[in-house]
Amino acid sequence: AHSRDTDDVFMFWAVATGRLDTGERRYRLLAEDIEVLNREALKGTWEITAISFGAYPDIFDRYAILASGASIGDNYGPILVAREDRDMASLASATVAIPGRMTTAFLAMRLALPEGVKTVEMPFKDVGPAVAAGDVDAGLLIHEGQLTWQDLGLVRVLDLGAWWHDRTSLPLPLGGNAIRRDLGADMMALCAADCCRSIELALEHREEALKWTQERCPGLTLSEGHRYLDMYVNDETRAMSRPTREAISLLFSEGAARGFLQPDIPVDIIG
Repeated sequence: AHSRDTDDVFMFWAVATGRLDTGERRYRLLAEDIEVLNREALKGTWEITAISFGAYPDIFDRYAILASGASIGDNYGPILVAREDRDMASLASATVAIPGRMTTAFLAMRLALPEGVKTVEMPFKDVGPAVAAGDVDAGLLIHEGQLTWQDLGLVRVLDLGAWWHDRTSLPLPLGGNAIRRDLGADMMALCAADCCRSIELALEHREEALKWTQERCPGLTLSEGHRYLDMYVNDETRAMSRPTREAISLLFSEGAARGFLQPDIPVDIIG
């Protein structure tokens, strides 16, 4: 199961179109909103699923993290937007639309903003329009919204990836693929290799894979699609670097220190 955004659909182009030879392993693909995936992971619904790293502390007993398929913000990431410029203090009394309480974006926002911010959950594609319509004071944008917010006449209040980098000098780990532990070590390793190769094939056939992806994820122009892939499907997506692994652990420890997460989350990465 993967999210409905451009980078996740692109990563599994080779699986969906039969370009990847997976031997006796057969994959059934499902696209869903990331917060739905996070909640289903609590139940162990899918053998392999995209998750927000912010959700992993609630599912680590059932899932491990795959080294390939991660979306990492290197000095950029989810964006907090409003209709007009606001200082951070004013957000303490604001209502902010968020794409889900289990998303990494929400965890990072909680670390960055004053206590007491009121939030309302909605599908990620509805956040920007809700801000533009005046239904909420501000919104937390993920996925393609990070490129299209200006089209709605919105103002960027805070880039959480840049905020995190300024504090830690590390990238912000946003989401990745998780694999269910009950598959066993051998099958987990084979699936990890399949996921990595699927990403490599999409990048090797980038134009074809992106055009196929855009038919299923409309909203970005071709140039915006390439820019988005540059941001979230790259060498870091093939295999997590040491700084990204450090950033995941630091994100969990900071969340635990603030009482948002349970402490001592083991970070098990396969592949």
